[in-house]
Amino acid sequence: MTTTEAPEVVAAPRTEDLAALLITDAERPPRPSAWAASSAFGWRAVRKIKHVPEQLFDVTAFPIIMTLMFTYLFGGALAGSVTEYLQFLLPGILVMSVVMITMYTGVAVNTDIAKGVFDRFRTLPIWRPAPMVGYLLGDLLRYVIASVVIIAVGLILGFRPGGGVLGVAAGVGLLIVFSFAFSWVWTMFGLIMRTEKAVMGISMLVLFPLTFLSNVFVSPTTMPGWLEAAVEVNPVTKLVAAVRSMMAGDWDMGAITWVLIASAVLTVVFGWLTMRKYNRL
Repeated sequence: MTTTEAPEVVAAPRTEDLAALLITDAERPPRPSAWAASSAFGWRAVRKIKHVPEQLFDVTAFPIIMTLMFTYLFGGALAGSVTEYLQFLLPGILVMSVVMITMYTGVAVNTDIAKGVFDRFRTLPIWRPAPMVGYLLGDLLRYVIASVVIIAVGLILGFRPGGGVLGVAAGVGLLIVFSFAFSWVWTMFGLIMRTEKAVMGISMLVLFPLTFLSNVFVSPTTMPGWLEAAVEVNPVTKLVAAVRSMMAGDWDMGAITWVLIASAVLTVVFGWLTMRKYNRL
């Protein structure tokens, strides 16, 4: 005959004991600062590259292809010498490549919204713009990588900047400042558009005219009068002129000042519009 042992009965915890565990005198951890929260989201954006390394194609292979293609395609026809044309072209290709990849900020925002990640972000006790600023901080690495790749290829092909290392670094810095500000445009569209394909579609509709109808490939003085007037007011034209002058060692302070003011305006206006939409999701 077998005997079955009675199960051990565990007494229910008393209310006083639970209260003692939940209510303590310990201080809550401090709320993260705006910079700490933003940098954490920026690191999140960078770590995504580890899991999806093909994201770097747009900042490595694409700039190399663009530089080689336009240098050898137009160099002989427009300047009579590939090396001579490269001195004019490379700063423009640098601006064109970096400005075009700013759209991926909006794509990343839209993707996180579709996955429901943003719902979790909005419940966190952090500085409200931190997730958006984090996207932009993460993309700064992409801009730097694209810039380094293009300049390295240019130096191999024969690009010799008159402004030296300081001029090149200053030109890249100005480009990154403008790209950071311009990315706020795409964060807004990332919140508004329903799909990431729609974000890419509207960004291409804006970026292609801005980059190709500019002074990237040729001087506006070679264009018809009506087209020259349109190209001269193009913000990308101002940016290319500023970066080109800094790399050449003959700084165009008018263009540089214009780019800095435009960057501040873009950040304030589209940053406010982005956060307004973000808070209403």
